[in-house]
Amino acid sequence: MKKDIIIPVVENVFIAAVQEWSDDFMEKVWFAHLVNDSDFVLENVIIVSKAHGILNGEMKKTSVLRHSVPELPSVSVAKIEMIEKSLLPLQNEFLVSFFIGNTLYDKKFIFEANSIAESNTEEVPILWKEGVIVR
Repeated sequence: MKKDIIIPVVENVFIAAVQEWSDDFMEKVWFAHLVNDSDFVLENVIIVSKAHGILNGEMKKTSVLRHSVPELPSVSVAKIEMIEKSLLPLQNEFLVSFFIGNTLYDKKFIFEANSIAESNTEEVPILWKEGVIVR
């Protein structure tokens, strides 16, 4: 029966962490963005984010955050959340679920510990800014 279940592959949708200036903090901070580089509209997008890992020899976990985007047009970007500086040494996960037509798509995007750094940046499509991309 499991072989009969078709799990669609998520393509041209990814998460990018981009540094932007924040007037509130008076410094550059990292923001996570959902990038839809496909030809399809993403509907009823649900994003669940959390971070976990060992910090100073102690296991740390963040609260689970949930975000929704009713509709994300093709070739567009949605800002999800700020990634606090203290969370960069942890593994940051984003579970993204959405519909294209009547088909449900689901994918977990993982920024490994310490991977969100200026040394790992590349140009993010559509945003045309430097950022760390997880596909």
